[in-house]
Parts: sequence; C-alpha cells; structure tokens
Amino acid sequence: MARGDLNDEEWLIVERFLPTERGRKSRPSLDNRRFLNGMLHVLRIGCPWRDMHERYGKWNSVYVRFRRWAEQGIWDALLETFVELGLNRAGQHMIDSTTVRGHSQAAGAKGGLIRRLLVDHAAVLRQKSTPAQTVKDALLASS
Repeated sequence: MARGDLNDEEWLIVERFLPTERGRKSRPSLDNRRFLNGMLHVLRIGCPWRDMHERYGKWNSVYVRFRRWAEQGIWDALLETFVELGLNRAGQHMIDSTTVRGHSQAAGAKGGLIRRLLVDHAAVLRQKSTPAQTVKDALLASS
C-alpha cells in the first residue's frame, strides 16, 4: 500500500457504496479499490491523468471509471454522507486560488440566457443521477 492509499478500515466503509463493475467477455473488470486509490492519487497530487502512477492500472481505465461514477452521482452521495456522519477529518479541505476562479456573477453581474439554460440543465441532470438510496441510508440500515 502506497502513502495516501485507503487502509483496510477506510476501504470497508467505502467499498459497498461503489457500483460493481462488470467486465466484457475478454476483459474482466479490475479491482475498484486499486482504481479508487488511483483516482485519489491524481486528485491529491494534482497531476494529469496520463501521469498517474502505473501501480493503479491504465490511466484511461481509471479516468473512464472516475467519469462514470461522477455521472452516476456516486461522488456527491459519498461526500454528502461522510459530512453528515462526521467522517471527514478536520484539516482535509483546501481551496487553491490558482485553480478556483472568481466569476463575474459573484460580483453581482447577471448571467446571460445561455448560462441560465446550462445551469438549469445541469441541475436536472444532477437530480436524475442522484441514487435512490444514499450512502447514509445504507450505513444506517446496516447498523
């Protein structure tokens, strides 16, 4: 296990909430834990996906699974549940001003029609991708 990878206790909490991956006939699916550790490595280090360490598998496979989970609302559900249950560690949040940009709407400017349509469309997609059972519901049911 590399520095920053999930330990066994953390993995036991997270693993049941990740969707099972099914491989194709000639390509079996690979371990969710290894892929998740690869995703967390890229997000923690801030490197491009192509520069991800080889121990996590092929960068494109890890990226495709990351995007699929994002589209399915897995990340939002996990983070929301961890915050509600108090499982987030103090000091683990950071905002880097080199990557967070101020927007004109933050200063009071009005968004145009296209921006409003995009925001509304994104809200509808997010509602559709939110799982019926949240991670919190599943944790409480298993207690």
